[in-house]
Amino acid sequence: MANADDLLTDALQLPVEERVRLVHKLLVSLEDEEAHLDADRAWAQEVEQRAHDVLSGAVETEDAEAVLDRISARLRNGHR
Repeated sequence: MANADDLLTDALQLPVEERVRLVHKLLVSLEDEEAHLDADRAWAQEVEQRAHDVLSGAVETEDAEAVLDRISARLRNGHR
């Protein structure tokens, strides 16, 4: 596998239009990675906040079975 210096040497030999296309694709790939990192950070913050809210008693939790029973009953009765 080629290293970055080898790739750069090869890329600099490309016509200008091809180099621009290559740079664009590389930048887009970085933006995609950054977007994933931002989303991961946001989810981590959300999980931390929710855990804090539960542990501090700021929110009330409910048994999952009770919630599922209530949803099932609504669906049986035609409510959405």
